[in-house]
Order: sequence, then C-alpha cells, then structure tokens
Amino acid sequence: MHCPFCRNTDSRVTDSRTSEDGSAIRRRRQCPECGKRFTTSETASLTVIKRSGVTEPFSREKIVSGVGKACQGRPVSDGDLAVLAQQVEEIIRSSGAAQVEAHEIGLAILEPLRELDEVAFMRFASVYQGWESLEDFESAIGALRASSNIPAEDKQA
Repeated sequence: MHCPFCRNTDSRVTDSRTSEDGSAIRRRRQCPECGKRFTTSETASLTVIKRSGVTEPFSREKIVSGVGKACQGRPVSDGDLAVLAQQVEEIIRSSGAAQVEAHEIGLAILEPLRELDEVAFMRFASVYQGWESLEDFESAIGALRASSNIPAEDKQA
C-alpha cells in the first residue's frame, strides 16, 4: 500500500472495521514516513467462470436482470429483486471461493426465488434447468407442493 501523500511503500494499520453488509473492510492507516493518515477499503473480488470458459466479475445487476424476466407480471418489486441478489451473493461468497462457475450462481438463485415467488421460480427453473416435457413441470410442481406441505387439492383454486 503506497501512502497517497509521500508515496512511501509502507504503512501501519491503526483501525479496521467491517462494512455493514460485511462485503468490505475499512482500514485506517498511518504512514511512518510522513505521519499522515489515510483510509483504504478492501473487498474480495469474485469472478464468474462462464460456460465458454470466459471469466468476468460477479454482478448483482445481472442476477436482477435475469430473475426480473422470470418475475414479469408477478407481484415482485425491484426492492425484492435487490434483496434476492444480495442473498445470492452472500450464498456464493460464503463458499469462500474467489472464482465460481455460472452454473453455481443459477443453483444459488433457485431457493431464494422459490421463497419469493413460486410462479417466478417455475419460470426461471424451467429455462435454467432446461425442462423439455410436461413431466418435468409436473415433478417440479409435486416437489413444490411437498416442500410447502399443502395438499394438492388445497393448492388448486
């Protein structure tokens, strides 16, 4: 870390604090050469490995955009999508890996989306998991019914 005042390559950390969302660390530093203090912010980078092998930085906006398509016409607000994207990022970061495959992000989206809106979940899962037949939909609906412990006749209205 270079001092922004005298460009000295050494500095001493005087205080460290984690940001409110836990994604960054704010450090107060002091230069031993000039004595001036400055603040740094450290974040762990998260890289996504796409199917093609290309890597790109993780983006909450891409999650909001992709899931937003599945939520069109549903009672899901932009705030709900932002919270979902944050939940997904927390799930991914909790693995501790600096690189994650795009497929793992899709898997991390499924459960929070199911809790948010079951219809949007079915839309997203059908595309993401490549369902090709009515049986795929029926088995997913059966799994949803089983997980919510509501009998099939009560779900139909």
